[in-house]
Amino acid sequence: MNAATASTPRALRWGIAVALGLGLAACSKDEPATTAPAPAAPTEAAGPTAEDLAAQQAADVAKAALANLSVDELRTRGSQALREQRLYAPAGDSAMEFYLALREKSDKPDASAESALIDLMPYAIIAAEQAIGREDFAEAERLRALIAKTDAQAPSLPRITDAIAKGQAGAADRVAQEAAREEQRQRDAEAAAQRAVAEAAAAAASTPAPVVAAPAPATPPPLAQPAPAPVVAAPVASPVAAPPPVARSTTPVGVRTPQPTYPREAARSGVTGEVTVEISIGANGSVTDVRVTRAQPRGQFDRAVINTVRDWQFEPMDAPAKLTRTFTFRP
Repeated sequence: MNAATASTPRALRWGIAVALGLGLAACSKDEPATTAPAPAAPTEAAGPTAEDLAAQQAADVAKAALANLSVDELRTRGSQALREQRLYAPAGDSAMEFYLALREKSDKPDASAESALIDLMPYAIIAAEQAIGREDFAEAERLRALIAKTDAQAPSLPRITDAIAKGQAGAADRVAQEAAREEQRQRDAEAAAQRAVAEAAAAAASTPAPVVAAPAPATPPPLAQPAPAPVVAAPVASPVAAPPPVARSTTPVGVRTPQPTYPREAARSGVTGEVTVEISIGANGSVTDVRVTRAQPRGQFDRAVINTVRDWQFEPMDAPAKLTRTFTFRP
């Protein structure tokens, strides 16, 4: 039971206490009614969220489905997912998961699967960092598990694990702070209700008995008065029509779109390449996601493009939009 759930019985008890106070004020004019504060309900530690439970259930279903596939089926589906750019998602239908299941089922290492897992590792790392940034910790943990199964000694693994833990702790702190603020608001409201009860009781005790006024003498009916002249209403000026709202564009217009830098290692080696990305843009003009759709050679220029593009800024729009950009790297 979380803090928000625990506050509901408390609010009910306070409502009963205030109602009792009002009843005592109506029955007695000598002393104001008071109510004793209700004891605080104990707060239990929050359990797993619905999102965590759904993610775990989906992972169990995906794991069972992969376990039923043969080695040849895993190899075929892994190659197909790789061609269709399902590199690390969706859960249970990505190239990394097919190749990891193939590794577990194969009697000896599969060279093509191991090579593919090495190539897919940087994409999973970047996706995990992006999931942490948008506080999608269920997805970040799923990707961290894929990275750990691929290479338990990966240098980025401790950093990602620590970032997930810190992000979850920060989110939990914000929830706890909001719950504390809500409890304080309730206490303030309860104190105000108590003051209102006391003031109403004091006002009732000090109010004098009503005085009955003598009936007024009868008066003769008024003489008929001439009808007043008709009043001509002044013309009402027609309201000035407000200017129509300015429609914002639905096409992304760049405000800050720097180009990615040429990696030093690639420049020294004279490597050329090309990367195509799909950019998801929010209505406020900020980049919400960057996904590599094509890279040649794979893994050489991807990080430089992603790190640059996710800091791009566009003009605000009426709705989110997507944009595809291709970057060419030549020495």
